[in-house]
Amino acid sequence: MARHTARDLRSENRFEVLHALFELGPSTRQELARHTGLSQATVATLVTEFLSGGVLHIAAVERNTGGRPQERLTIAPDRGRIVGVDVAETYVDAVVHDLALGVLGHAEVALDEEENDPAYVVDGIVRAIDGAVGADATERARVIGVGVSMPGHVHPDAGVSVFAPNWDWHDVRIEELLEDLAIPVYVDNPLKAVILSEMWFGVGNAVDSMAVVNLGTGVGAGIALDGSLIRGITNNAGEWGHTLLELDGRACRCGRRGCVEAYVGAPGLRTTLAEIDPGHPLLRQQRQRDFVERVAQGLAAGDPALSVLVLRTARYLAAGLGDLVNLLDVPHITLTGWASEALADRLVPAVRDELPHHVLPGSLAGLVVEPSRVPGNAVALGMAAFTLQQFLTRLGLASPARTRPRPDPEPAGFSRRAGTVPSPGPDAA
Repeated sequence: MARHTARDLRSENRFEVLHALFELGPSTRQELARHTGLSQATVATLVTEFLSGGVLHIAAVERNTGGRPQERLTIAPDRGRIVGVDVAETYVDAVVHDLALGVLGHAEVALDEEENDPAYVVDGIVRAIDGAVGADATERARVIGVGVSMPGHVHPDAGVSVFAPNWDWHDVRIEELLEDLAIPVYVDNPLKAVILSEMWFGVGNAVDSMAVVNLGTGVGAGIALDGSLIRGITNNAGEWGHTLLELDGRACRCGRRGCVEAYVGAPGLRTTLAEIDPGHPLLRQQRQRDFVERVAQGLAAGDPALSVLVLRTARYLAAGLGDLVNLLDVPHITLTGWASEALADRLVPAVRDELPHHVLPGSLAGLVVEPSRVPGNAVALGMAAFTLQQFLTRLGLASPARTRPRPDPEPAGFSRRAGTVPSPGPDAA
């Protein structure tokens, strides 16, 4: 494993200061030092770098009686624009953010569930970005980066969609296919994006270890342990949807049988309803999102078959979450994704009722399961944050994504950098 170097620690310290400003808002150097645990001298040096790069500006100068004036610093939102893009099997959602990750614009393009040609999907990505940014050439010139989340296995350092089972994609070079944008592109997986959003803008301000379960066409879990985003050796950590729920069970799109996804993903809900009531009229709904939205409406209207569907799905989901909690011992699980949002009012309470049957007592005490409170599209927000990190890399100001400062260097030969995007090159500051 790579040695944790002094360069890595300095780079991480830079990002700790920036993240502190997201948490605290306008802050003095002294407040940033207290929040991050870094020395005042280190914070002063890093703030100078940020100011010179235009990433921060001085929001106010406070003159205290008998002391030196204190500058209150904040992120400079107009330093540039970042586009976060959430690509799913049924849609592309593009969101324009300022440098402080405030939302400025949004556009969504529907995708045909049966169409899987890369050129078709890339066209949808470009149209969504065009719609979000608008026709203003001046505004487009201010975009400093685009973060694109692709379903399935992704290699961020190569910009490659390694394997997307629902589209039968293998080694599709998304970054190269988007070269005509003439804007730096960063590609990653939605599970990594949603956990980063939760770490920065959700429960990560209160807990260091958590899982974010994304429910849609597919399902998966973003994982953070001790404040670090978990990627795994090949960026494939979190494919919880392809863990086993039932031996020799339903066929899964990954090629195995009995995966969690085959029971709690949107197609799995349709299969369960067909088992409960083969003649149910909702089974005629072809589009997945329409189907799930009609399920939510039917639940509100008291449809008994749909009530059974939610209870059975909650049992499947609780069993899968039980395995996740028993393995990782995380104290907090949030549910996100379009299917989760549509069904949360009925699904989440039912899952909570089921969990005691599946979670070991030692991990059950204090376990929280709730819908995510991250505003807007958590995938697009996480991709914008990753893209901000890449922008800082180009300025020589990058570091891995974390939620808490690391007080001491790790011993030689030890690395906890599985949650990082690729390290800056030798020319980085």
